[in-house]
Amino acid sequence: MKRDDFSWMIGGVQGSGVDTSATIFARAAASGGLHVFGKREYYSNIKGEHSYFQVRVSKGTIRSHVDTVDMLATFEEETIFRHALEVRSEGAIIYDPDQDPKRLDQIPTVEANVRAALNAELSKAGLSADVKGIVELARRRGAHIYPIPYNTILKDVGAKHGETSLSALQRMLNVVAVAASFALLGYDEEVVKASVRNHFRSKPKVAEMNADAVGAAYDHVGQKYAGSFSYRLSPMKSTDVKLFVRGNTMVAMAKELAGCRLQTYYPITPASDESEYLEAHSEIQLDGAAQGDPQASEVAAMKKGSIAVVQSEDEIAAVTMAIGGGLAGVRSSTSTSGPGFSLMAEGLGYAGMNEVPVVVTLYSRGGPSTGLPTRHEQGDLRFALHAGHGEFPRFVLASGDLEEAFYDTVRAFNYSEKYQTPLIHIVDKALANSDSTMSALDPTKVKIDRGAFLNEITTAVNGEFKRFQHTPTGVSPRAPLGTKGGVNWYTGDEHDELGHISEDPVNRDYMMEKRMGKLDLADREIPISERVNFFGPEDADITVVSWGSTKGAILDAMEWLKQDGITVNFIQVRLVNPFPTEYVARLLSKAKRIVGIEMNYSAQLIGVVRERTCIPIEQLVVKYNGRPMSSEEIYGALKMIYEGNAPKKLVLKHGA
Repeated sequence: MKRDDFSWMIGGVQGSGVDTSATIFARAAASGGLHVFGKREYYSNIKGEHSYFQVRVSKGTIRSHVDTVDMLATFEEETIFRHALEVRSEGAIIYDPDQDPKRLDQIPTVEANVRAALNAELSKAGLSADVKGIVELARRRGAHIYPIPYNTILKDVGAKHGETSLSALQRMLNVVAVAASFALLGYDEEVVKASVRNHFRSKPKVAEMNADAVGAAYDHVGQKYAGSFSYRLSPMKSTDVKLFVRGNTMVAMAKELAGCRLQTYYPITPASDESEYLEAHSEIQLDGAAQGDPQASEVAAMKKGSIAVVQSEDEIAAVTMAIGGGLAGVRSSTSTSGPGFSLMAEGLGYAGMNEVPVVVTLYSRGGPSTGLPTRHEQGDLRFALHAGHGEFPRFVLASGDLEEAFYDTVRAFNYSEKYQTPLIHIVDKALANSDSTMSALDPTKVKIDRGAFLNEITTAVNGEFKRFQHTPTGVSPRAPLGTKGGVNWYTGDEHDELGHISEDPVNRDYMMEKRMGKLDLADREIPISERVNFFGPEDADITVVSWGSTKGAILDAMEWLKQDGITVNFIQVRLVNPFPTEYVARLLSKAKRIVGIEMNYSAQLIGVVRERTCIPIEQLVVKYNGRPMSSEEIYGALKMIYEGNAPKKLVLKHGA
């Protein structure tokens, strides 16, 4: 497998600036015209445990992370112990030699099994179980070691700025690690300084001190290690305007553009970041074209709007409050993760019974119960398809990358309003916490479709509006509560056209068929291009079926396999309900060998495929240890399958 990219990793104690350093590194690379993909891993406590961030950089398109580490930047001992042996031969490790005496048994946050494995490796090599020993083992395996005297560099910078407190200066350890990394790579120093200044732009004095720390690190590396590392990283001229964004942020921005004006939530990882972004950017500059009204006047186009973001007392309140917004005619949504979605099931049933449009963004994470609060899993698909008792239609939409998540968010509101159903938009944790560069988004592609929405009622009967009126499509005109001209009635019980409670069997049959028939209607009307993606040649050695965040890793692996003479095509299911049965069955009927790839134990989508198409998929590649699949893992798995060396259920294990 020939990679044409560079993988950089930094780690440290949570709360010590790991995110900041990775953001500075990634933005400096992105501002130099390079493509970037970042993966964030962290524990569920707030401070103290180990977190790390991998940033993959390339001159060409990249869509996923890799397991190989080309350069490890550290500023504390636990990162060295955990990741030093992941660094490839001819890779680099940056560390502080003052940490050499630190022993493995002095780090309480290292799990017992990890400690035992490291002790065994070091003992086998005849090395001491301390930083000096693990660094020497990495050196023997081919890594280049670069000791950086952090405190000496920081003291020099402090003297220039009149700062003598070492504890205050050590806040810049992460910036020195980033700068040393770029200096070894020969990257433009001024681009790095600009990234640092931009990150700390609200604190000019802090920004300048950190920029000077960058210069000092460059000076030290230039004097001691100039030209010693063979890999070079250079800015690339590009006319393509690039965005550098995180998954949660993409969904939040799309909600505002889609016309969402009420977002409710109860704090939960990793969903909260989206609502917090909306809280911080609640004022919206309205653009007539983006709102689906190309005739909007110049004055209207400059008008400001806002989104109300409400933190509720729990998830039950969050979903019912969002449903209330839908009843009032406002595009409304709520965001949560698995445990919170569990509490929303009753509210979903009410929305289903009353045909209320509401969007639930479900940030899938590891379960059951509290499970793995900050780790990745695609374990909620079946739950999203069936949450709530009885039967009622709901749409389940799953995005595969950040750009897709943006446009799918807009579609989610359109589908929900047009067909008057709740919609669950699954954005798994790997997407929520991934950072990526991408081409600028096109707001003119965003069209708003509110369906049979009435601004006034002219068909009231004795003052009552037939909210659930019989129509050929099963979709009834709806008007917001309080609309002049007729009263709206809503109840959790079965009801007639007016909304009055009814247990009549004839009426029950009609209302069930009316509601459930919307899935068939949507199946006929929604273009297949919005429901399924198909990549690769029709006639391929292997056909992959998957969904969600595995998309990027599969596409990257497909390119490497093509270099090996192995052709792969890929069916990515996006709209899981209503399921695109006919199209998927036609593709699968032509496949030579089918492989299901999912981030859960039981291959939930593959089970749905079998239910809908009656086509069994026996070869599975799954992962459920809480870490997302890498392109290297998928490459290796598909190659094993092609060569006939894989078990029927291949479980991937990589991840720290």
